[in-house]
Amino acid sequence: MTLRYHSPLSPPEQLAAGLATPQTLALADRVRYAELDILHHVNNKSYMGWFETLRVAHFDMFCARHFAPDGKPRLVLRNANMQFIREMVMGEDYVATARVSAFRTTSYTLEQQLWSGDLRATLTAVMVLLTPDGAGRMPLPASLRQQFEEQEAASPPA
Repeated sequence: MTLRYHSPLSPPEQLAAGLATPQTLALADRVRYAELDILHHVNNKSYMGWFETLRVAHFDMFCARHFAPDGKPRLVLRNANMQFIREMVMGEDYVATARVSAFRTTSYTLEQQLWSGDLRATLTAVMVLLTPDGAGRMPLPASLRQQFEEQEAASPPA
């Protein structure tokens, strides 16, 4: 299968790339030389960069429209837990994914995966919304909460 790089992949394309279940957002790319460490494995920093790129794309594509243009929140990575499963090397194609799994009043949990034939790494990130001036927390709009539940099967607060 030939992957389309830097464009959201459809559910059939995601399944053809080896993902177990299609995700809300999946983008493909290829490992480059500059992303390798001295042992010719992908540097841990590169994984973080790939996941960060996808977090920004997810917010821009799915969340930003729920805020007024002059009222977009400051989005803060509160914490992140990464699990490295198997190494990656030069020239490998990969698919990075993101979906919201849970949300609260002013934050949400983003589950991310990295696939290259099989699962290579995961990252769970808690994202907090701050007011545009950063002075306090900003609540998720009702329309965004509804989208998280309906389109991403995210769990609302108990």
